[in-house]
Amino acid sequence: MKLANQMKWVLEEDVAFVSCMVNLHNVGTFNADTRFNASYLNELERMLEKVLPHAILKAKPNLNSRIRTLKRDWAIVYDILSGKDNSDFGS
Repeated sequence: MKLANQMKWVLEEDVAFVSCMVNLHNVGTFNADTRFNASYLNELERMLEKVLPHAILKAKPNLNSRIRTLKRDWAIVYDILSGKDNSDFGS
């Protein structure tokens, strides 16, 4: 169910978002034991503001929500491809 005030992400935003997340991970400054620490959302917001100044993406709720959505979607794809509860679709 989509809420009335929920934004719709476009491909350009998703590509920039994932790219910035990968950059943050690779730099290692905000990465702590394979999980990002608390200040990464603010840094991610700053990075995206440079790349997509027109998007006005805020750490909360926009970026935090998108991370949850991508995690959920990736988990579904991973389960399909790994053979979990899929009648051997990935085999």
